[in-house]
Amino acid sequence: MRTIFILLLFFGLFTVKAQSATGLWKTIDDETGKPRSIVQIEERNGQIFGSIVRLFRSPDEEQDPICKVCPGQRKNQKIIGMEIINGLRYDQDDEEYSGGEILDPESGNVYDCKIWLSEEGTLKVRGYVMFLFRTQTWLPYAE
Repeated sequence: MRTIFILLLFFGLFTVKAQSATGLWKTIDDETGKPRSIVQIEERNGQIFGSIVRLFRSPDEEQDPICKVCPGQRKNQKIIGMEIINGLRYDQDDEEYSGGEILDPESGNVYDCKIWLSEEGTLKVRGYVMFLFRTQTWLPYAE
């Protein structure tokens, strides 16, 4: 019985380590607790990128909005399909993806970013400027 418990514990730890940040994630507004969007995270050439694939909007809101406040090439582009996370690389020592940026299409602000998987299987997403930061918890999403 003890051997079975040890084996189950070992395989459970291996499964947690094998998780990936790639896939679909439901973003949750950290002020209201309501779902905001679905973000598709993918790896390309050793870097992590994330694009909005769906927005959760109330009927009185624009269903396919454009980003009037976004900087550069993103200005006046549709938010659905927009790449909001770019350039993150996996840091084996810290077990997180960092070194890239995240865009908040609501404010148009771009922040340094890092993401990591929690033990619960959620994705922690942190945007920061110097020592000021905000962390959101994104949930796995299956269509």
